Parts: sequence; structure tokens; C-alpha cells
Amino acid sequence: MSTKKPAEPSPESIARSDRKRLAAEEGARALADVEKQAIEVRKNMARLREVREAKQAADEALRTALPAPALKKRSRKPVR
Repeated sequence: MSTKKPAEPSPESIARSDRKRLAAEEGARALADVEKQAIEVRKNMARLREVREAKQAADEALRTALPAPALKKRSRKPVR
């Protein structure tokens, strides 16, 4: 009483295999999109970091080039 697999697949099994194949293809596309977006984000972060570091270096150079501001002396008010 062994059951043999039919030579021709049933319509349900064909539909199931098609759904699995489509899901695998869509999953692969989704992973590729996520990886591409992650690469773009890292590139943008690196660009922004370079801009920030350049601005900080320019600010530091400007701060060291300018003389230090003179501190104002506090005047004492007479106590009444």
C-alpha cells in the first residue's frame, strides 16, 4: 500500500511552487534594496562627518587667530 507520487504535479502544487519562487525573488530584491540604502546612508554620513570636521577645524583656526576677549572687571557697588 505504498502511494506513488503522480507523474504530473497538481495545480495546487504548481501554484504553491510559483508562490514560493515569487516570494524568494521578492525577498532577494528587498534585501538588495536594503543593502543599497544602507550603503547610501553610510556614504552620506561620511560626507556629513567630513563637512562637520572641516567646519570645526575652520572654527578652531579662527578662534586661535583672534585675540582672546578681554574680561570685564566687575565694579563693586557701594553697600547702602
